[in-house]
Parts: sequence; structure tokens; C-alpha cells
Amino acid sequence: MNSAELAHRFNYHPPRTPAAVRAHESVREQCTQLAGFLDSTLQDGREKALAITNLEQVMFWANAAIARA
Repeated sequence: MNSAELAHRFNYHPPRTPAAVRAHESVREQCTQLAGFLDSTLQDGREKALAITNLEQVMFWANAAIARA
């Protein structure tokens, strides 16, 4: 991996367009809704914690895909 690739992965990528801002907001909103549903539906425990953790990863990678485009 070269330094340009590393920089692209780790630099901040601000939203470039209003559409990108809306996409970030939509991803966050949808993930938050699902997190609330999971929290109220699932019993506390390892599986619930993993579901929430993986949903955080979903939000991260979805927002990274928007930002890095």
C-alpha cells in the first residue's frame, strides 16, 4: 500500500455536496432506528451487544463509502 492510499483511508473526507450530507444523515437515522428496535426487542446479552456493535460498523462503513466516493 502506498502513502496516497493510506492517506485516502485515514484522512477526513468532508461531505462535498448537499446530497452527501443527506446520505450521511440518512444512514445515521436509519441505523439509529434499527438500534432502538434491537435494544427494545432483544434480551440483554452477548448477542445483543454484538448486534449493536456490528450495526455501528455498518454505519461506519456506509458513511466511509459515501465520504470516500
